[in-house]
Amino acid sequence: METPLSPLEFARRSRRLYADREAVVDGDLRLTYAQFFDRCDRWARALQDLGVQPGDRVVYIAPNTHAQLESFYAVPQTGAVLVPVNYRLTPDDFAYIINHSGATVVCADEDHLAQVEAIREQVPAVREFVALRGSAGGWTDYESTIVATSPDYRRAPLEESDLLTINYTSGTTARPKGVMITHRNAYINSVGTLLHLRLGLADRYLWTLPMFHANGWTYVWTVTAAGACHICLPKVEPARIFELVRSEGVTWMCAAPTVLIGLAGASPELREGVRKGVRVVTAGAPPAAATIQRIENEIGWEITQVYGLTETAPFITICEPLPEHAALAAEERSVVKARQGVELITSGELKVVDDAGKEVPRDAQTMGEIVVSGNVVMKGYYNDPEATQRAMGDGWFHTGDAAVVHPDGYVEIRDRIKDVIISGGENVSSVEVEGVLLRHAAVLEVAIVGLPDERWGEAPHAFVVLREGAAVEPRELVDFVRERLAHFKAPREVHFVDALPKTATGKIQKYVLRKGPSAIARQ
Repeated sequence: METPLSPLEFARRSRRLYADREAVVDGDLRLTYAQFFDRCDRWARALQDLGVQPGDRVVYIAPNTHAQLESFYAVPQTGAVLVPVNYRLTPDDFAYIINHSGATVVCADEDHLAQVEAIREQVPAVREFVALRGSAGGWTDYESTIVATSPDYRRAPLEESDLLTINYTSGTTARPKGVMITHRNAYINSVGTLLHLRLGLADRYLWTLPMFHANGWTYVWTVTAAGACHICLPKVEPARIFELVRSEGVTWMCAAPTVLIGLAGASPELREGVRKGVRVVTAGAPPAAATIQRIENEIGWEITQVYGLTETAPFITICEPLPEHAALAAEERSVVKARQGVELITSGELKVVDDAGKEVPRDAQTMGEIVVSGNVVMKGYYNDPEATQRAMGDGWFHTGDAAVVHPDGYVEIRDRIKDVIISGGENVSSVEVEGVLLRHAAVLEVAIVGLPDERWGEAPHAFVVLREGAAVEPRELVDFVRERLAHFKAPREVHFVDALPKTATGKIQKYVLRKGPSAIARQ
């Protein structure tokens, strides 16, 4: 007897075991698991009444609210495919994703109703527009529909290979690609997360990570599987994060490195009274050891680094602590914790290979590309067989990440392959140089990119955001690097900027910086 592996199984179990436990906090709204799943059932029935069939695509454009969280249960229950969209994209991007995915229903939060309304004529296949909050002419009202609808939806039969979500990549240099995640992909990732990160009934998870981003790293289902509480946070601000940690007893959160930088740089007043021991999972870009050290030493939270991509559902490694790590000095331990680590038990096989496909030696020096194969790897790119073939046609998904392997088997990303700087024939890891500069007391954020150089072909350039009130000369930062790394790795020039260009998920857009200092505002 077999049951398809699906995160909907977590909902079935938690509904029975934890009906009276608090499931969701969203501002003044508090829902038990019974109330939460009742709402999911009602919306599933409403979607069916609107004509949604198994396999149909339903787009959501919303921040971290209870309505967005409900989508991850209500839509799949009908057999339809959820398409959670980055709400910070442009209306033109919205139109492209809606049309490319073939969506027939679009649900949007109040802040995005006008943007979607402006493109209605460009998305002729959409039959229904739903206002999750707020109102607009000709739109279905989400809340009143839930109240008026029976919870008796028709549960669609499913196979674990069926599509659960289509998650569109950020598309910084081309149109975004739709990553097809199956029920099995998401289930396996959630189980691996629970095995390694061990959420429990008493935990309270703060949504500092966008739910749209790789399905909130599958925590939209993982928190429910544990019977823990989801605490929604529509807008990420350090002051609000610390406030909720105090008032809601937050014990867990996920955060991109850019969020960690904001928390580490917060004033002592904002941190006052914040509980110790909060567990923080970080991924999305290699975090600097200096940032990890500040969060752990100054705030008293525990950082765990994981690694993955939207295409891998998303986790494939975790920097799992070893007993011997506890004996290291704080600075040494933070360097280890900044590594991407080892395979999760459930994720499949990971290798770091050279151009010939041969595994690189475990010498912490030889760079190769991370390739993976296993249960978390996507089904492919939606309606894009060419891109699917390029990425995984040889039976391995090629990540595009350049990494080394340490003697203990722990993988450490040194760069995106496209971001490795080749200066005078020598490879320079931008991540390595950034990690050094972030240890300087005046530096808040930094990005290293290669810019054309008459002598060396290209040379490292630093784009630096200084801490508030800090002042430093460019030469001092160059010398700071030269004292710690080979001289050819030091930046040729340092450019001070007010802010670094980033995607909605906090990744620095280095392609913008490669256009030169004039491409962004300078101090």
